[in-house]
Amino acid sequence: MKVKMNRLLYGVVFFLCATLMGYAQQITVKGTVKDASGLPLAAASVVVKGTSHGTATDFDGNFELTANKGAVIVFSSLGYKDQEVTVKGAQMNVVLQEEMQQLDDVVVVGYGVAKKKDVTGSVNLVTTKDFSKGQTLSADQLIQGKVAGVQITSGGGAPGDGQNIRVRGVGSLTLNSNPLVVVDGIPMNDGAIGGSRSVLNSINPEDIESMTVLKDASSTAIYGSRAANGVIMITTKKGKMNQEMQVSVNSSLSVSQVSDYVDLLSADEIRALVNQTGNATQKALLGTANTDWQKEIYHPAPTANTTVGISGNLKSVPYRLSVGHTYADGVLKTDNFQRGTAKLSLTPAFLDKSLRTEFNVSGSFIKNRFADRDAIRAAIEYDPTQSVYGGPAKYDGYHTWLQNGNKNNNAPSNPLALLYLRNNTATVNRLISNVKVDYTLPFFKDVTATINAGIDYTKSNGDDIVDKRRPSSSGTFNGTNTHYTNIASNALFDAYANYMKEIGKHNLSFMVGHSYQRFYFSNVSNLTEYFVGERDKVTPVDDKSRNVLVSFFGRANYSFNDRYMLTATLRADASSKLNPDDRWGYFPSLALAWNAKNESFLKEKETVNDLKLRLGYGEVGNVNGLGDYLFLTRYVGSINDGAYYQLGNRFIATARPESVNKHLKWEIGNTLNAGIDYGFFSNRFFGSLDVYRKVTKNLIAEANTAPFTNYGSRIASNIGDMENKGVEFIASVVPVRDDEKNINWTLTYNIAYNKNKITKLTNLQNVGGINGGTGNTVQRHQEGYAPYTFYLYEQVYDAQGKPIEGAYVDKNGDGKIDENDRVMGKSPYADVTMGLTTNLTYKQWDLNIATRVSLGNYVYDNVSSANASLDRVYSDNILRNTPRSYYDTLLSERKTATMLSDMYLHDASFFKIDNITLGYNFPSADKLKVRLYATMQNVLTLTKYKGLDPEVLSIDSNNRATSGIDNNVYPRPKTYLFGVNLNF
Repeated sequence: MKVKMNRLLYGVVFFLCATLMGYAQQITVKGTVKDASGLPLAAASVVVKGTSHGTATDFDGNFELTANKGAVIVFSSLGYKDQEVTVKGAQMNVVLQEEMQQLDDVVVVGYGVAKKKDVTGSVNLVTTKDFSKGQTLSADQLIQGKVAGVQITSGGGAPGDGQNIRVRGVGSLTLNSNPLVVVDGIPMNDGAIGGSRSVLNSINPEDIESMTVLKDASSTAIYGSRAANGVIMITTKKGKMNQEMQVSVNSSLSVSQVSDYVDLLSADEIRALVNQTGNATQKALLGTANTDWQKEIYHPAPTANTTVGISGNLKSVPYRLSVGHTYADGVLKTDNFQRGTAKLSLTPAFLDKSLRTEFNVSGSFIKNRFADRDAIRAAIEYDPTQSVYGGPAKYDGYHTWLQNGNKNNNAPSNPLALLYLRNNTATVNRLISNVKVDYTLPFFKDVTATINAGIDYTKSNGDDIVDKRRPSSSGTFNGTNTHYTNIASNALFDAYANYMKEIGKHNLSFMVGHSYQRFYFSNVSNLTEYFVGERDKVTPVDDKSRNVLVSFFGRANYSFNDRYMLTATLRADASSKLNPDDRWGYFPSLALAWNAKNESFLKEKETVNDLKLRLGYGEVGNVNGLGDYLFLTRYVGSINDGAYYQLGNRFIATARPESVNKHLKWEIGNTLNAGIDYGFFSNRFFGSLDVYRKVTKNLIAEANTAPFTNYGSRIASNIGDMENKGVEFIASVVPVRDDEKNINWTLTYNIAYNKNKITKLTNLQNVGGINGGTGNTVQRHQEGYAPYTFYLYEQVYDAQGKPIEGAYVDKNGDGKIDENDRVMGKSPYADVTMGLTTNLTYKQWDLNIATRVSLGNYVYDNVSSANASLDRVYSDNILRNTPRSYYDTLLSERKTATMLSDMYLHDASFFKIDNITLGYNFPSADKLKVRLYATMQNVLTLTKYKGLDPEVLSIDSNNRATSGIDNNVYPRPKTYLFGVNLNF
């Protein structure tokens, strides 16, 4: 018994000694993880090999964990090679290598992922380290200027304003030309609903991990008809296995202010002009004030933005939870945007990881107050010699031009009255959620079955209230109230299976699947107009629509010896928008690639890190933005346009049939793309070159109908073809990479050339509506020219270079000036676009500068054409201001022909410095990591264009976004931002 007790005692003592020795060998290891360019890698996994003990790097790539001396730590991050390092001391700095600038990056493609080196199509990946810095309230701003061939133009400087995104130019004449946006496998609704500024501002940019842009048809064809204009795949941040809980706080404060104004005459200059050219009655209208109306309607606007994220691994369930809040005033008074967001991601795996699940749910809660943008135009026109106040009490004292005791109907409204006597508010709630399950079959491990079900649901409620004191030409006006409720939903169910097999040097994969999408939209509104002494008028609208897209798809991939690759896809789409006979569209693609780097003559060349040649062809269809059921007779109530039939004292609303086209077919886009991916000198120089040609057939546009053959005179029809062709080049250079001195410098440059041309169009389309006159348009769709080409008279000038009023070139020589003398001319779209980003890190400091260039884009100056003439100063028995450009023309009268003159068309090429960001990373204090940064946004614009901004986006008469007409631009402000990143 004694012996046994001694043995037990010895055993306990030995165990305690061993344990103490183990503890004595454990040390706290600290360090950083960076990529080859010197930028820190956030959320990289740091795990002691053979254990579950580990952590993840913070925002600045820092980590800390305990480990035994001699233990091996495994460092890994998505898109980088794993690296194993033996613990020798308390400090450990690691650089993860990337074969060909993230050649091993996993990019998201349709219904799966692929390594970038294995992709055969034209695909660009932009990750958190590449995103645009500064105040980004909408997800698309993150990649502005970052991807060759992708142009992003905001609607103006309003917070969270909508964007016009074009991938390789204009894709259609009347249909939606924006790319499909897919968030974690859920295709988002096409457009913003009432009360919303943008379809993308409901996503918190801080939740986004990466954005992949699919540009050519060989890579987008798997998404079929919805991908006719490219695809932007958004992947949000997720928790990681073996990750300890990590908290990140990103917060910023900024102030925005208008730095440039439309160049108008001052009050004293208007007084001088009127005293010189006006009669006694007109001179008597002059006031004594000196009001700068533009400065009256704008003010410095603060923005506060905070996001808190918590990620980790709870009982083998990786998770990430984030909440965010944004408060942003617009520089236009009464404009406000508030957003709250919450997002939860869970990515557990079961059955030894053969069953992998992903659950994402995100909600956004947005409150908007929309300023009346008519105040911008009114501030340009309103007489600066008048005071803001001093008008009738019934108009709340705002100065107002009167006629018979009420507002002069033809006079501009007081800009401040437009802003403060209208309360246009809306709440927009959005839910995006999906559940994805991947199951590797236990009896056939080469096959993985996937189910993805999700919904994108948006509901808005709005009230647009016009105060009864707002100046009106009606003597009985007593205010209006428009209340509306909009609902847009998109339900998705995908089911597909992937088979992957490697046989010697052959690598095979096949995917087949089915997709069902249901789209629903509802707009219910009531406009109530109040009148003094009269019965109120109520105009209801009840507009609902539903359409379905059913699809079958398949993809085959083959590679031989990691050298030769082939990808083939086929998608069949059936849209309820089209008639049953033409409902199904079949969209194939084929792409080939040769990885020349792996050939024997290059494999040992250390100077060549990557060289891959790609060739692809694909077809996609398009009915995005097409009205529902145009092949059926539809009836529209006359109540929508205020047309009634009178029976005695009663006014009866009627219903009329809309035009019908029973033969409408898919728009079909065919794209041929050739490309090269390259990397040299240890990837100090890498990028890609692409050449493409896209031909769109069966363009859908409005066409005339023969008399008495339909219910209307025009209808959407397949009437044309269009061609897009271009070249794209991307290059990243690392001029300095010195880990010892802790300095790294990276330059990323992209350039794109694109040429659009309509090759067939049976009906001319006049587009590009302008302010001034009635029904005037300055652009046209015509065969042989780019869409939205300017269609104007050629102005005649005198010897001094001044335009001769009313004199235009008689182009057809018939001795008269008429519509036949207008000339198709310049395009609003740039021939060449460029982007240049520089990232410099030195010890704790980092500097990012982002710039853009646009060459060959033209702008029509509608501000001058509508206002810069002497008769406008005096018309309607009032006084108006005029742009300083009046002195360039000295026009006496604004006529229709004058407004259609090319003297208002200007080269609007520009160079812009979008952002400059300077950051400082404080030395670590325990687990707390702190980074402070300052950003200046919209820093500098260099251009010959004398208007407010050479980058303009307007809405045409068909409520479609078009570029090139400067008529009521919400100015893009300069923004000064200070922010902090905390990680612990």
